[in-house]
Amino acid sequence: MTFLYPWLLWMLIPLGILLYRSCTFQSRIHTVIAILILLSLSRPVLEEGIQPSKIKAKDLIIALDVSYSMRARDLAPSRYDYAKALIGSLLERNPAANVMLIAFTTNPLLLSPPTTDHALIMTALESLRPEYILTKGTSLQKLFERLPRLHASGKDLILITDGGEESDLAVLAEALRKSGTYPVIVGLGSKAGTTIPDKNGNMLKNSAGDLVISRLNPMLRRLSDAADGAYLTAEDSPQATAEQITTLLQGRTHTLEKRQHRYRELYWIVLLPAVLLFLMLHTVMRKWLRKWILLGLSLIGIPASAGILDLYHLQHAYSDYAQQDYNRTLSHISRIGEPTLQSALLQADSYYRLKRYKAAREHYLGIKSRSPRIKQQLYYNIANTYAMEGNYDKAKIYYTKALQLGSDKDAASNLALVIFLKSKEEKPPSLPRPKSQDDHASKGTQKSEADKKKKKQSDSNAGGGGGNGGREQNAKKSKNRAEGKLKSSKQTQKNPLSSKVYELINKGYVRETKPW
Repeated sequence: MTFLYPWLLWMLIPLGILLYRSCTFQSRIHTVIAILILLSLSRPVLEEGIQPSKIKAKDLIIALDVSYSMRARDLAPSRYDYAKALIGSLLERNPAANVMLIAFTTNPLLLSPPTTDHALIMTALESLRPEYILTKGTSLQKLFERLPRLHASGKDLILITDGGEESDLAVLAEALRKSGTYPVIVGLGSKAGTTIPDKNGNMLKNSAGDLVISRLNPMLRRLSDAADGAYLTAEDSPQATAEQITTLLQGRTHTLEKRQHRYRELYWIVLLPAVLLFLMLHTVMRKWLRKWILLGLSLIGIPASAGILDLYHLQHAYSDYAQQDYNRTLSHISRIGEPTLQSALLQADSYYRLKRYKAAREHYLGIKSRSPRIKQQLYYNIANTYAMEGNYDKAKIYYTKALQLGSDKDAASNLALVIFLKSKEEKPPSLPRPKSQDDHASKGTQKSEADKKKKKQSDSNAGGGGGNGGREQNAKKSKNRAEGKLKSSKQTQKNPLSSKVYELINKGYVRETKPW
């Protein structure tokens, strides 16, 4: 639950002080009524997420010419400043309009995608600095060719410009018709024209040294006629021009799909007790109300206040869980009418604390979520239930799934532990190696040098020269194999994860065909 106007809750402080200092029963009831009314005015709601909804509104594209010629001052204070004021006045007169803002010179630039947040559009417009725009040309054709890629078909185009450089009317009209828009062209400037000041305050000159005169292009009127649109020139004030445009677009509304937050209003649940308390104090029916108020609440109040009761039980469930009273936690959760993600997780965690691992696992598996963070937590908890039951193979699978969704020190540590425990289970018990007869025979080899030479000579004469040498060589091979096995065992203890497990972890994602 949340409040749409939480700043009103600050008024609870003086009301709480007043309730504490009230001397009579009636004054306290009056204070409680004021508190309930204040809570109702703060708009308590339950969020139901973002949902699409269809609305009737104007769908506008405002294309603003920001070329160098818009600095001309035949419109006060300049053509560009007049255009900005015109756009602001248009937005004020069409508060529900869905507006896209484009700035263009020789190339168009999208300043704001379609939105009903007009403050955002004005912020984008104010952030545009015309002094940094050095382009002196204007291309209407490129603007019209860009519109189809912006899904402009069926929308109303408000073109604010002093005219482009193109002279082929047929090409421009064809490009405008292909865009699928209804054009309203606003011509800024005068027929006589005027000079253009540069950034230093001097008048702009061409390469030949002559003054540049910027005039309103007369082709704009013919273009609007060829595209079956509307044409108008600037009035004395931006507000008057905006009023003319609004009149031209009167009745041209579109069905738009807008995504917005949906809430379930709870203000009346708080307001109802305030009304009942007031009636109990100040009407002749107060005795009857006192007698039947509980019956009335049982008939109409209990279903309506189910959300508040759910919040009540959830808060008490959290409190009992913090005090390690898991049975009472489960009791409170069982009374919740509409389970939520929080209550489902708390229920599964309580079963886990009670060492009812199978029940906990079933509840974890029953929780559905698209959030990778929640899914990682669920995989980790499921793995813990398998590990506590001694099912290390299943635990290894779910710890790996948890690590695929992101790094987690606890999951990595537990994964290493279950792999180690599994290997301990599979390792056969080691038996003590009996002593070899060669150990006793080796003592007999400590003889005098003469006996060794004599034995060596006799072995040589008997043709069995490889006998003892072969035993020594076999002994060296056995020793090398034992050392290699010991080294391998150490590596396993140090790095118990297999290469396949590390490969899965390093991929960092889960190959799922369907999300939970």
